[in-house]
Amino acid sequence: MIDAVVAGHLCVDIIPQIGGSAAASDNFLAPGRLTEVGGAILSTGGSVSNTGLALRKLGLDVRLVARVGDDYIGSLIHDVLNTCGARLTERLAIGRGEPSSYTIVISPPGIDRSFLHCPGTNNTFGPEDVSAELLEQVRLFHFGYPPLMRRMYADGGVELSTIFRLAKAHGVTTSLDLSMPDPVTASGRADWPGILRLTLPHVDLFLPSVEELLYMLRRERLDELAHTVAQGKVIDALSPKEIAALAAQAISLGARVVALKLGHRGLYVRTAVGIRELGRGAPQDLAGWSGRELWAPCFRVDVVNTVGSGDSTIAGFLAGLLKGQSIEGCARSAVAVGACNVEAADTISGLRPWEETQARIQRGWARLDAHLDRCGWVWNEATGLWHGPDDRKP
Repeated sequence: MIDAVVAGHLCVDIIPQIGGSAAASDNFLAPGRLTEVGGAILSTGGSVSNTGLALRKLGLDVRLVARVGDDYIGSLIHDVLNTCGARLTERLAIGRGEPSSYTIVISPPGIDRSFLHCPGTNNTFGPEDVSAELLEQVRLFHFGYPPLMRRMYADGGVELSTIFRLAKAHGVTTSLDLSMPDPVTASGRADWPGILRLTLPHVDLFLPSVEELLYMLRRERLDELAHTVAQGKVIDALSPKEIAALAAQAISLGARVVALKLGHRGLYVRTAVGIRELGRGAPQDLAGWSGRELWAPCFRVDVVNTVGSGDSTIAGFLAGLLKGQSIEGCARSAVAVGACNVEAADTISGLRPWEETQARIQRGWARLDAHLDRCGWVWNEATGLWHGPDDRKP
């Protein structure tokens, strides 16, 4: 039995190394100005690569499902992935005459990263690219970045929902990650509340960032914050009560487990009451996963780059699930793997083997302050987590 299939968005990331002096200039990226940078890191990117390779590095048997072109970038994607594992690319579909996807990642030190992205073959990915025969052999199916894949939102979410219906029909545990829609494109104007309403009843684990979910379900609130707080500070402006309400709304739409990525504030986890079925990758102790509200603060590290940190956080959570950890253990593992990720300039090299990551946690790895002590939350030294007002710990 294969541990996990990671499907969805796949591209090549081109990451120029930008020095602090260049980023500190008032003319950084000004029109007509040449900015000197260092060498470029060239790697595969997107949810399929970032989460899939992270799961493999954590010791799991993984297959990647995506669509690439028959061009040079497509060949490069195959070459890079094949160095990580011979069987990783055997399920990649080829779009004849279609351009492969790439992203230029602009990630200066001390400044939130930005992206120049070509969706390419991600726009033509559809249910026919997901093999029913493969789903019969897998415990968990994770799908990432539908806002960057035209067919996943162009029809109101019918094709995205079809993929998740297919996975659930084959008894697989299902998992969904998002990306931030571009407000000026069709993705930004899509009916995301309707798409989630159609899809989430077939999603066991829903793992977006809080900003992504805020965009999709409470756009007015996100716009309000964008006009009142500094760029990149939206997460800090959200109260624990507001974050909890957003997760509860996702559960009301059908998700069983919601884990919201909160950047430097950590990971918020909320689950439905009375969970009875989570597919082949489910934990043995479903009661311990029912009606929970947890907050895992980040581990303290020296941040080099944040590219792929959210995908690594997801990989830590999913790895914990597939390795039989409790929900508390999954939450800790999620922020631990995410913390390891940001210690390196690329998406993978900072990650450590599973046993080494767990040992680092056990050695008393220092945590950041989540500032929850006056919000009705209770710190539990044994779990290393904050427990919320609605936590129904068995």
